[in-house]
Amino acid sequence: MVTTSSRNTTATFDTLNPATSEVIASFPVCGTADVEAALERAREAATWWADLGWKERRLRLLAWKSHITRYMARLAELVHEETGKPLADAKLEILLAIVHIDWAAKNAERVLGPRRVRSGLVSLNQAAVLEYQPLGVVAVIGPWNYPVFTPMGSLAYALAAGNAVIFKPSELTPAVGGWLVSSLTEIIPEHPVLQLITGMGETGAALARSGVNKIAFTGSAATARKVMAAAAENLTPMVAECGGKDAMLVDGDADLDAAADAAAWGAMSNAGQTCVGIERVYVVADVYHAFLEKLKERVSAIRPGEDRTADYGPMTMSSQLDVVEGHVSDALARNGHSVTGGLSSIHSPYVDPIILTDVPEESRAITEETFGPTVTVTKIGDLAEGVRLANAGRYGLGSAVFTKSRKRGMEAARSLRTGMTAINAVIAFASVPSLPFGGVGDSGFGRIHGADGLREFARAKAITRQRMKPPVNLTSFSRTDKDLDKILALVTLLHGRRYR
Repeated sequence: MVTTSSRNTTATFDTLNPATSEVIASFPVCGTADVEAALERAREAATWWADLGWKERRLRLLAWKSHITRYMARLAELVHEETGKPLADAKLEILLAIVHIDWAAKNAERVLGPRRVRSGLVSLNQAAVLEYQPLGVVAVIGPWNYPVFTPMGSLAYALAAGNAVIFKPSELTPAVGGWLVSSLTEIIPEHPVLQLITGMGETGAALARSGVNKIAFTGSAATARKVMAAAAENLTPMVAECGGKDAMLVDGDADLDAAADAAAWGAMSNAGQTCVGIERVYVVADVYHAFLEKLKERVSAIRPGEDRTADYGPMTMSSQLDVVEGHVSDALARNGHSVTGGLSSIHSPYVDPIILTDVPEESRAITEETFGPTVTVTKIGDLAEGVRLANAGRYGLGSAVFTKSRKRGMEAARSLRTGMTAINAVIAFASVPSLPFGGVGDSGFGRIHGADGLREFARAKAITRQRMKPPVNLTSFSRTDKDLDKILALVTLLHGRRYR
C-alpha cells in the first residue's frame, strides 16, 4: 500500500507480514531527486573507500561480518516477519551470507591486486602489470525471496572491490535491507559507502538511469529487460540473475533415498521460492517408480505454516499464487497427474506440496518458472535424454545430477547448459564462496561470488613500463626496413612452423 504522509508530501509504502498481512513498518518511496542525492554522496564515499586500501577495507568488512554474526537472531526474526520463511531457514540464509562476506574481504587483494604478467619475446623490454580498479558506485537491486544472502553476493563483493554501493531492496523486504545498511553504517560511520533507497519499480528505474557505474540486478527476466533498457541510456553495464527452471537428473544407480530427500528440499523449501530450487526431476525408467514413492513419502511429512514448527512459510508475494495455480491447471489439462496435492493445495497465503507426473514438456509447468512448492517428475531412458530435456528450456541457472558414477556425473554436469551443477546434492554450489554464481539464457548473465564475482565489480587496468631500450624500436618514424625485417624474421621463426 502506498500512502502520502500528512506531515509532508513524501509518499510512503508499508511492508507487510505475508502470513498475517500485519504492517511491519513504512518506508519512503524514493524518487529521482533522492537517487541523485544518494549518488552524489556515494561518489564522494567511493573515493574515500577506494583510497583506504585493501587492508583497511578488509578489516571493516570483517567487522561487519562479526556484527551480523552476533546479531543473527535479530536479523533472522526480521527476515521471518517480512518473508514468512521459518526462522531456521532465515538463519541458514544469513549464515551463507556471512561466509561470503568473509571470502570476499579476505580474497579481494589476491584476486584484484597488481600482479606481473609475461610480456612475451617481442615486448621483452616491457614490464607488464595487470590490476583491477574499482568502478566507483554500484547499484544493487535485490530480491525478496532471499533478502540477505542474494544481495550480499553483490554487496560484499562490490564493497571488497573498493566501490560504494546504493542498495534498493525489494519493496517486499525493505526492513531487512535497512538493517543491513544501518549495521554497516555502525561499522563505517565516516562515509556512506552503503546507502539505502526504497520504493517500487519507478525507484529502480530512476536508479538504473542515474549514471551509476554498474548495476547488479536480481529478479525476473522481464524486469531485467526493463532495467537494461533504462541502464542503456548511460551505457551502464549490468549483471543480471533472473531465475530459473532448474532440473535434477536421477541415474539408475543413484542413491534414491538421498535423491528423494534432496528433491523434496530443493523443490519445497522456502515455499519453492528459490531461483536455484528444483522444479523438474528427470528419472531413469528403471528407478522411476521407486524414486517417486520415496519422494511422495518425504513430501507427505512437509507442512507450510506460520508457526515455529512449520517446514516452510506462505507465498511471500500473493500474486505468485495465481502463477502456481495456472501452471498446475495447465499441467492437469494436458493429461498430467497430481500424485501429491493438486489445485486444492492452494489456499492463500499457503500452498501445500504438489508433485506432478506425466506432464508434457510443452506445459507451462515445464517451460516457465513456477516459483512455488511444486515439482514435476518425468521418466527418461538415460542421463543423455535427461540432459536433452533439461537443456530444452530458455532458462539455465542451476541443476543437479544424482549418480554413483563419477564419470557419468561429470559428463552430465558438463553437458547441462547451466551456470552451476551440483552432483549428488542440491544448491551446494551456493555454499562455496570461491565458485561463481550466475546463469545463461533467460537466467541472466554475469557472475557474482568467487574471483569472477570480485572482477565483476572492477575494471581491468593494463600497465606497461619500459625497463630497457628495445633492440628494435617499431613505434617510431625512424624505424627502418631492416628493423622491421629483423622482427618479422623472429616472428616467422617462432610462429611460422606447422603444427600437427
